Amino acid sequence: MALRIETFSNVSGGGNVLYKALSHPHTAAGGRALVEELRRGEAAIIDPSGAAEGFAEIFGVGAAQVYVQDVSRIGKKLLGHPARALTDLPRCEARTVLIAAFDAGRIIEQVAALVAPGTRILSLDPLRLPPQRLTNPARYLDPLNFATNFALFRDGPGIHTRVVTANYWARYGAGAVKCWLTLFGGNGEILAEWTEECTDPEAAIAIDSRDVRARFGLGEFAGQLFIHVIGAAGHDVVKYALDTYGDDDRALSCTHDANAWPADRYAGLPAPAPGERVVVWIQNSHPGAIPAGAIGLVAMGEENIVPIGQEIAPFASLAIDAGKMLPGLAWPRQIELRTGKHVVRPRYEVVTADHRRLAHVNVERDDLRPDPDLPGLAETLGKGYLLPAPILPRSEWRSELLPTPMATRQTELPIAAIVHDPDGREVARREFGRLPRNHETMLDLDSVASALGDGYGHVELVYDFARGGDGDGWLHALFRYRRRDGTHAAETSFGAHVFNTLLTYRDEPQSYTGRPPGLSTRLFLRLGDEPYDTLCHLIYPASTPWHPQSETQIILHDSQGHEAAAATLTIPCSGSRLWRYHEAFDAASRKRAGPAAYIVVRDTTCRLFGYHGLIAPGGRFSLDHMFGF
Repeated sequence: MALRIETFSNVSGGGNVLYKALSHPHTAAGGRALVEELRRGEAAIIDPSGAAEGFAEIFGVGAAQVYVQDVSRIGKKLLGHPARALTDLPRCEARTVLIAAFDAGRIIEQVAALVAPGTRILSLDPLRLPPQRLTNPARYLDPLNFATNFALFRDGPGIHTRVVTANYWARYGAGAVKCWLTLFGGNGEILAEWTEECTDPEAAIAIDSRDVRARFGLGEFAGQLFIHVIGAAGHDVVKYALDTYGDDDRALSCTHDANAWPADRYAGLPAPAPGERVVVWIQNSHPGAIPAGAIGLVAMGEENIVPIGQEIAPFASLAIDAGKMLPGLAWPRQIELRTGKHVVRPRYEVVTADHRRLAHVNVERDDLRPDPDLPGLAETLGKGYLLPAPILPRSEWRSELLPTPMATRQTELPIAAIVHDPDGREVARREFGRLPRNHETMLDLDSVASALGDGYGHVELVYDFARGGDGDGWLHALFRYRRRDGTHAAETSFGAHVFNTLLTYRDEPQSYTGRPPGLSTRLFLRLGDEPYDTLCHLIYPASTPWHPQSETQIILHDSQGHEAAAATLTIPCSGSRLWRYHEAFDAASRKRAGPAAYIVVRDTTCRLFGYHGLIAPGGRFSLDHMFGF
């Protein structure tokens, strides 16, 4: 039972600000009150700009009659009724009329002349957030008014969480920003609400569950943190790194922002291996409950959906044991989440007797079709779309690759894996052929990376049309890393892009600050405080040959955003460099940077792709891909 509301458009490349305005946690009370007003008697709805269905989906309201201004919409089904022309409103017998729009003062004046005396005229304006919570109070549906996101946030015996980002909006012209924060408990109840000031440009923002628990005198909690940034500039995306850590050697993970727009499906969820439990965190992102049976799990490539048989309250969190729902399904099989736009990107946790690790699934797109031009682009785009990932030092780690279907029309994956040493030389290649959607082919990179010896390198997953097949550019994989001594593991997943070529294809190579081609780098690297060290694996992928080597700056900032030190790094084209914070900067520089420091990886000559993680005494480590801005 999917919500019929647009949350994100891949055509426009952005989120639907109306969706964010309607689903914002602090509009919930106003929305419910408005629904009660409408239920007092027969009501009509005027839908001037397409907001009626979204409001009805989130708050559960109907109407006997619906009116529109746009002539092309007259007669089309809207909320179960043929839409009528707004000029027919004088014949409406309803004495309550809702104008489904914000900033509705002008249209209220116009409609007042068409309705009978005594008719109540309502609008969505009672749902508005207070002016002091808005970046642009003059235009309510400005995307910058809804720079928001959710994070899985919990604190309990032996497990804590930490959200880290920086005021990167300062680079787009923002001054001081505020983080308006709301912590929801597992049942969806508000446990705490507060504001964090970030007055210095590019200052770090760090929110630790232990500090929050102590500040508000809370008990254990396992819920979600809603983050609303006020004063943002440039774009409305709230990016962050999320660390999960423990009081002992069992827990250490890192993952990244939740992708603030819900989707119908998510993929890249691994089935449990022997001795593992895979726990999926389903977190309701909306003011309305998720009905029992509305969402479920299914083995990838199949249609036997197993529904979640209990209702999930507004903003509540529910931990689901995937293995119990799909017994007999085991790694390297995969699971698809059918979520019907009820949740933002879920996290999952792999739990064993010795450790636990957190990772995320990815949005499965339903708007893509196979691209008939893709197989013929090798002469111009070279490797074209490629997905780079680390092969960690083989003396300590075992690295694995699992291709993951990530679009509903991907019935096959014609792919190959290419192994590069740190200096960019191709040392091995593995052809997968045309993997079916329900494949269970995991590549143990030990089997193809022997040329690396005990060292490190990286792998690139690419299309391989030698045996036919088709692709759409949305190529994904899950990468799993295990300590050879069995003490800990980590995993991460991502998708392919076109890298480092002057040619452009569709929206590739992507750029954060302009039109393609994106040929520069600005990556955020959060740093662990003692006793943790930080590792960073930077990869210089290239679809076609580009500069022989990078000119990379590693800029260390203190918690206030001031530069504390800098280092340089050169990476050969198609090569990589694995380094650690404590190796790159001496003790004096680290002391000058202090706690809550971070690094910006900057390169104006090429686009790098990076992975980061923490390493703790005793063998714990974490790994995920970095984000840029």
